[in-house]
Amino acid sequence: MSTLAAERTVARAARPLHTHEGAGFPVRRPFPTEELPFVDPFLMVDQVGPVDLAPGEAKGAPPHPHRGFETIQYVLDGDIANADSRGHRAVVRAGGVQWLTAGSGIVHEALPTPEFLASGGRQHMLQIWLNLPARLKGVPPRSQNAEPGDLPVAVTPEGAELTVLAGTSHGVTGPFETRTPVLVAHGRLAPGTRAEFTAPADHNAMVYVMRGGATVAGEHLPDGHLAVLARDGERFTVEAPDAAAEVLVLTGEPIGEPVARSGPFVMNTAAELREAERDFGQGLMGRMPA
Repeated sequence: MSTLAAERTVARAARPLHTHEGAGFPVRRPFPTEELPFVDPFLMVDQVGPVDLAPGEAKGAPPHPHRGFETIQYVLDGDIANADSRGHRAVVRAGGVQWLTAGSGIVHEALPTPEFLASGGRQHMLQIWLNLPARLKGVPPRSQNAEPGDLPVAVTPEGAELTVLAGTSHGVTGPFETRTPVLVAHGRLAPGTRAEFTAPADHNAMVYVMRGGATVAGEHLPDGHLAVLARDGERFTVEAPDAAAEVLVLTGEPIGEPVARSGPFVMNTAAELREAERDFGQGLMGRMPA
């Protein structure tokens, strides 16, 4: 069997960091951490919840700036009202996605809707940050939104169900126009099911266990853990041998450039970060409407 046809192995497994973001909502973060700052081209994965909230408990992210990368907000339960300084407004409900290209700079907020805040309920979502290459960090900001019905679902021959947000897998292609070649897929595996994925051998690939426990490339991965796969083949398999599991599968072409990051800004140099901070302070990224 050639190297390109070989099954990938696990290069490393990472435990999640537990922290708080926004107005104080708890998140589980497999990266960035001190041990794993990013997996090129992905900068961050946060899992918010699932948590059951009483009326008045829901929290979000008040106005904050971004520059130099993209954010992917995948709402699994609850809903989020998004607004930004470019005039985009959209409510993302359970099963929907907002793909925000911050590019040259934008101010953004993501808050629970008044209805969800009043009623309470289950809150669960993924927040993924995706880097932009230097030549695209200055593109105009753009917001793309998808309703649940816009996201294609594939069922593997072995019975796993895959929702594809971006890229192509198992014959379906996600609805988002991406700046970097990536695959973003949410897998739901009943006990005894599996899914096989392919990615070019020079692309990074990883699997994050959102719920349950999964076997990735032959190695068991507990709930909340991340497997970063070696670039030693083109195929890898995710299985749920004993109990149901949900996974996030990410693959992408590495950008291979220096990463300078400070809070909501991701650039290539420290000087560019200082420029972003000045531009934000001077209102050049826009301001939220009153």
